[in-house]
Amino acid sequence: MAPGASLRACARRAGTAAAAALVAGCAAVGPDFRQPQVAWLGAWSGGTLATLAATPEARQRPAGEEWWRNFDDPVLDGLVAEAQRRNYNVRTAGMRIMEARAQLGIAGSLLYPQQQQVSASVLRSGEERWPGTDTALTAYGAGFAFAWEIDFWGKFRRGVEAADAGYFATIAQYDDLQVLMAAQVANFYCAVRTLELRLKIAGENAALQKRSLEITERLFKHGSDSELDVQQAKAQYLGTLATIPQLEGSLRQTRNALSVLLARPPGALPELAAGEGRIPLAELRVIADIPADLLRRRPDVRAAGMRLAAQSALIGVSEAQLYPSLALAGSLGVAATSLSGAPRTLAWSIGPGLVWNVFDYGRLSNEVLVQDARFQQLYEQYQETVLQAAREVDDAAAGFAANREQVPVLDGAVKAARRSLEIATIQYREGMTGFERVLDSQERLFSQQERQVANLGNVAQSLVALYKAMGGGWQPARARPLVDDATRETMAERSAWGRLLEGPLPPPEAGPQLINREGKPDERGN
Repeated sequence: MAPGASLRACARRAGTAAAAALVAGCAAVGPDFRQPQVAWLGAWSGGTLATLAATPEARQRPAGEEWWRNFDDPVLDGLVAEAQRRNYNVRTAGMRIMEARAQLGIAGSLLYPQQQQVSASVLRSGEERWPGTDTALTAYGAGFAFAWEIDFWGKFRRGVEAADAGYFATIAQYDDLQVLMAAQVANFYCAVRTLELRLKIAGENAALQKRSLEITERLFKHGSDSELDVQQAKAQYLGTLATIPQLEGSLRQTRNALSVLLARPPGALPELAAGEGRIPLAELRVIADIPADLLRRRPDVRAAGMRLAAQSALIGVSEAQLYPSLALAGSLGVAATSLSGAPRTLAWSIGPGLVWNVFDYGRLSNEVLVQDARFQQLYEQYQETVLQAAREVDDAAAGFAANREQVPVLDGAVKAARRSLEIATIQYREGMTGFERVLDSQERLFSQQERQVANLGNVAQSLVALYKAMGGGWQPARARPLVDDATRETMAERSAWGRLLEGPLPPPEAGPQLINREGKPDERGN
């Protein structure tokens, strides 16, 4: 057979083998992922949240993607937006998404020839002989070699599936941090406003008690009152005065905690000057979703589901190791020398190869069991995550309901305490009662005002906890760039990131691309 015919025949046989491998490669071993079912979730009615939603005060409409705007406080809106962009934990979560994008690229590259090598050489060699004989020559060579393991059992496609699910898991974790940042900023902000109001009340009561002390001192000097009244008034005034430094210290610490969330050094927050001493309040606006959907849309639940999907694909990757792998390898090379009349050679090779780790069956089969056990662990963790999510919703709703019920009661208690002080003061001036009744009334008023303000702060914070438990507030971040301009420039100078840094996040409804045993796309796991 002529050399050209032999070459064509070999190429034809290699092409036939490759085509057969590619057709067979449509199969994919391992389990197909299905969204895990939670047995009790279908019958769960929402607990206390459902009771709250049935009250006339609750507005039966979506709370909105930016639930903190329900408080109608521009300062709070600005702080939340800043924390969701600048907080270092949020930025770190964004970098994990960048890492997952690169990992997805690595997994996808394995679908193509895995080993590619280009080589070139120029070699000068020879020897000197005397007298005057030079046998030096130059040899040239260039070559290309490749090896492509055909994805016969779906090992690489399952790897891509795992990497894609892992990518979406990092996005869900990023979403969860967005929710957490909004809730933490709102909580600290409400705590700051509550402490500011408590300081104001303490100052007002201290001023009131100081006037009472001055009255008793004048009466004592004129012999109209006893020293006991003076000392009791002084003790109460100084006791109230002593609470102010403690409140100021707590206020400074809370502001520092808020500064850290904003990626600022501890110190003053000038924007807090607007709206000082006003606790943000909002009406309850419940999510209109059914309880099951309410929990499944939470970012932490979605992240747990994505980790489960990734692990399911890794079972298939391990199971594929049990079967033989078919690889296509080839090489092409040219060689020549500088010697006059020396031949120039072209060498090539191409053909399939079969590798089967038959004697590693024990190790490989147990590796499948390891991955399966890890899947079951993540399955149990998913069930626990959903259960804890339901508990958080019910606890937050119960806390909000309890705190809200106390509002009118404490309002009435403060009014009664203020009226009691007025009556006691009048009776004391008219000599109808002793000064102890005035002191008791002052102390009771201060105590009831403290409880009232603390309860208003608790109402706001429990509403924040309820919105956080419902899992909203992450959607706007999907439209923002993950990496700021300065960081993008720094990373691009350090490494060849290309367009990976600029790619937008997928829309909220997007999910990972799963495959089935036939190797075809499967959306049933989303």
